[in-house]
Amino acid sequence: MPTDLEIARSVPLRPIADIAARAGIPEAAVEPYGRHKAKIDTGQLAAPRAPGKLILVTAINPTPAGEGKTTTSIGLADALNLLGHKTVLALREPSLGPCFGTKGGATGGGRAQVAPMADINLHFTGDFHAIIAAHNLLAAMIDNHVYWGNALDLDVRRISWRRVVDMNDRALRDVTVALGGVANGFPRSSGFDITVASEVMAILCLAGDMADLQARLGRIIIGETRSRQPVTARDVKADGAMAVLLAEALKPNLVQTLEGNPALLHGGPFANIAHGCNSVIATRAAMALGDYAVTEAGFGADLGAEKFFDIKCRQAGLVPSAVVIVATVRALKMNGGVAKADLAAEDVAAVARGAANLVRHIENVRGFGLPVVVAINHFAGDNADELAAIDHAAAGQGVRAVLCRHWAEGGRGAAELAEQVAALADGDEADFSPLYADALPLLDKIRTVATRIYRAADIAPTPAVVAQLARWEAAGFGHLPVCMAKTQYSFSADPTLLGAPEGHIVPVREVRLAAGAGFVVAICGEIMTMPGLPRVPAAEAIHIDTGGDIEGLF
Repeated sequence: MPTDLEIARSVPLRPIADIAARAGIPEAAVEPYGRHKAKIDTGQLAAPRAPGKLILVTAINPTPAGEGKTTTSIGLADALNLLGHKTVLALREPSLGPCFGTKGGATGGGRAQVAPMADINLHFTGDFHAIIAAHNLLAAMIDNHVYWGNALDLDVRRISWRRVVDMNDRALRDVTVALGGVANGFPRSSGFDITVASEVMAILCLAGDMADLQARLGRIIIGETRSRQPVTARDVKADGAMAVLLAEALKPNLVQTLEGNPALLHGGPFANIAHGCNSVIATRAAMALGDYAVTEAGFGADLGAEKFFDIKCRQAGLVPSAVVIVATVRALKMNGGVAKADLAAEDVAAVARGAANLVRHIENVRGFGLPVVVAINHFAGDNADELAAIDHAAAGQGVRAVLCRHWAEGGRGAAELAEQVAALADGDEADFSPLYADALPLLDKIRTVATRIYRAADIAPTPAVVAQLARWEAAGFGHLPVCMAKTQYSFSADPTLLGAPEGHIVPVREVRLAAGAGFVVAICGEIMTMPGLPRVPAAEAIHIDTGGDIEGLF
């Protein structure tokens, strides 16, 4: 059986101008980055028509066995196009951290891939580098302001703006900066986050246009004065220069699937520590260009989908038409208690036990008023009885479960899924509404997500968290949605608690105000905003062979 890499290299790519023309993008809007990728100036697109239907692809809680959400998104878009429905993908860009850490590449798999895969997985068009530069420029200007007299009376103990790097590096989680004497400034404790957790990343993905981007950058709160008044990026006069660094990055990137269909890749916040969705600009462009726009949200539906609905859709006024929940036999076996080493053995009972995780996600998504279809991402070794167990669990919720073979067959292998998605999206079942109202107090928003989505008995915030939320509400931030930072592996804050736990307590140890992005981050349990590398990082197997080709990126 050929590998993902071998399949990707076997398919000749079309010139990016052809892909743009197929999508209906005028030549004036296309800014090529080589032969097979381009920036799109959305200001040059034709006048808006009735937007296409928005389809969200999400998944059960991830496991080391794999679910294939991105692969399924690509296969679904290819299938919809194959059936004659003009469809545009809108996906996130991969982060270097996971590429060199645990996951490897993130451009799909088999015959359901976006390309050129090496470019996309590595530096691509430089968006992440621009975000890093803008973020760290603000950090430098903060310390520079303090060094040259601190006219704003910033309390250096309460500077909250950290630095970022797009790499898993646990040694940078907590650092002391400005050591070395008077010439280097005033020493203080700080740290690094991974770029995908940066508020600048979130702002890029939630901004509607350049004016909105710069306004949001100016609203970033970087710390407090000694009298506990907030200080913003605009106060230190950094917002204009940050916007300049991000001007090109704000334009979505156009690439193609292996079947020559258009895909807009833009932005890449993680869903466990950020809001987990691609950019509003790319999603709107996909809806403007296609009859259907297929997008995805990171990790399981308890994280990415909830934030897609409660943050992205709320802020951008988007109304999804249907949701696909991806599941695999292998992942449900793990949720049913089977070790990864034993997944090859048939175990219908374990699939049935693990299907409680799928059922929980179905219930949650339907709670937002949206119709659902389950996509069973087929793996070699799946057997009929195990597949029937998934079908039975979905049917118990009144939902279809469709077996998909897009990895092996491309769009043709997801044709039945595409038919079901189109029928749901074109029907009248959708009655979308977010989980909570803007006016609900911040602590109650956190509690609502924990009790209704995670099925927790309650939350356990520290006294400092409660006091901080009260201060932010008094300062006028109480209307913001909440962004839960939590392990992706479980409905609880305990990554080892698989399946569909309920009645647990969600500890909230810290909250962060992302005033520019427009949400409050609640950090739960032991989740880190700077991941570490595993014992054997994927980077150890990545190299360039004698022919000049990159190996090991998948």
